[in-house]
Amino acid sequence: MSLINLLDYGSVLIFAITGALVASRAQLDLVGFAFIASLTALGGGTIRDLLLDRNPIFWIDNPTYLAVAGAAALAVFFSAHLLESRYRTLIWLDSFALAIAVAAGAAVAIGQDQTAVIVILMGMITGCMGGLMRDVVVGQVPLILKQGELYATAAFAGAAAAATGRHFGLDPLLSLSACALISWILRAGSLALGWHLPVYKSTPPKV
Repeated sequence: MSLINLLDYGSVLIFAITGALVASRAQLDLVGFAFIASLTALGGGTIRDLLLDRNPIFWIDNPTYLAVAGAAALAVFFSAHLLESRYRTLIWLDSFALAIAVAAGAAVAIGQDQTAVIVILMGMITGCMGGLMRDVVVGQVPLILKQGELYATAAFAGAAAAATGRHFGLDPLLSLSACALISWILRAGSLALGWHLPVYKSTPPKV
């Protein structure tokens, strides 16, 4: 199994769990769980593959990814009630999924010998779009848009690390490990320590 496959499996599994947790908070049925879990797990990678003209798309080429998402949805459907705080579990699992997915997206672009800009964009798209679609579909404010939190910024920094590592000829495993680690540290720092970017605040017009 290639490194890209491992990263894709990891991000699919963890993002599927976050999608199923969101479905549990919305009190959906089992079909709803499977749909939201699959949308979250596969959405970012699907957009990545379409933009990069990868044919077939990764989960069509290997339907095992769908099975992983479905199994995660089923497991959460029967176990979510055991969690003390589903939202806290959700945001922390999402941080791990973000880190792995950014590395997966960057790895695919690097494998196609894309430019640094495309490597960064594909890392961000793979990491951010599944969770964005998940939250929009269930009517929640997307985590990526939470005021001042580091989410897209974390994805950008991680993907930029991967692109930089490729530029300087570092071992791909080292570059992608740095990508995932930087993405996760920034996201975790935002959640645990309140790291954030300045937010725009309008001032009353002068009379």
